[in-house]
Amino acid sequence: MDIASYDWTPIARMMLLGVVIALGPLAWVWLRNRQASPQRRRQALTALTLFLTFDLVLFGAFTRLTDSGLGCPDWPGCYGNASPIGARAEISAAQTAMPTGPVTHTKAWIEMVHRYLATAVGVLILTMTAVAWAARRRGPRDAANNPWWPTLTLAWVCLQGAFGAWTVTLKLFPVIVVLHLLGGLGLLALLCAQVVRDGRAGGTLIVTELPSGVRNLMAATAALTLLQIALGGWVSTNYAVLACTDFPMCQRSWWPDMDFSQAFQIWRPLGRLSDGSHIQFSALTAIHYTHRLAAYAVLAALALLAWRLWRVPGLHRPARWLAALAAWQFGTGLSNVVLDWPLAAAVSHTGGAAGLVVVLTWLLCATRASTSQAAPRALPAARAFR
Repeated sequence: MDIASYDWTPIARMMLLGVVIALGPLAWVWLRNRQASPQRRRQALTALTLFLTFDLVLFGAFTRLTDSGLGCPDWPGCYGNASPIGARAEISAAQTAMPTGPVTHTKAWIEMVHRYLATAVGVLILTMTAVAWAARRRGPRDAANNPWWPTLTLAWVCLQGAFGAWTVTLKLFPVIVVLHLLGGLGLLALLCAQVVRDGRAGGTLIVTELPSGVRNLMAATAALTLLQIALGGWVSTNYAVLACTDFPMCQRSWWPDMDFSQAFQIWRPLGRLSDGSHIQFSALTAIHYTHRLAAYAVLAALALLAWRLWRVPGLHRPARWLAALAAWQFGTGLSNVVLDWPLAAAVSHTGGAAGLVVVLTWLLCATRASTSQAAPRALPAARAFR
């Protein structure tokens, strides 16, 4: 492709819209903390970006679950325009040809709003990085301002943007959609780690020491949860949620007909195998049932971890959060199966997964393994959960 002849107008307009949207949160942080120190303003910006990124993950789930991922089949604009307004004729033509989609006016707006929000979050992270490096150049180096954390986050969000583009250009390639979901959750984890780090550097949060066994259980539970989220994304992107519509059995059997070789053929188009043939229903059943069986192990690990944390002074509240989120995931997951995959339950299920990522990241960053055999120290590591 000739770079000189490429039309950069849609990208420039999208970036401008992202700046305009980001000005609102930036102004809010400035006005609310105008009497605070620069360090406190940086911390407030990071916390707000974490909150908005959580919202972005939820809206991304809404975009995917309403089949709006191809509402505008090009990237970053919509038929070369910065909004669906300029693409009315093209969208109308596509909707007339296929009234139920994938391109309709409603789906185009959903998809573009998601892109606008993602661009605004990117602008906020770019601002975090610029502010951190400017503070490093102006003042002495200290633990409260390590610009490499926001720099890593900026690189991550750029990669996440690339996966967003590939999601569209590769027509919802399943593995790309799952990686895009995991990338969004990874962004949440990076921002959460920085919020905890800011609290530790500012003295508002002190690390709690835990027995090494509890810390190991925490790390194993986080790894199991991440695997389960990836399996859940694989279920959703392959539209395998309704392969089993009864519970606890599937298709009135404890072990239905399943084809695991097709189910976990990773590099293939949506609905097809790598040889071009259609994926079989038995493969969709295997995808669904694997996620369900893994859920039992993850729920057990979360329950055990919540119980162990409940016994540690100062960690009662995050223990309750873990227990509540585990129950939420079970309830919303069951609702997806027996209530024919309602949109509210499906989006809520993704929200619960994102909540687990935030809580587990917080716990991993706000605790450490004890080097002694003494009882865990009662320190305020869970203060942000109050």
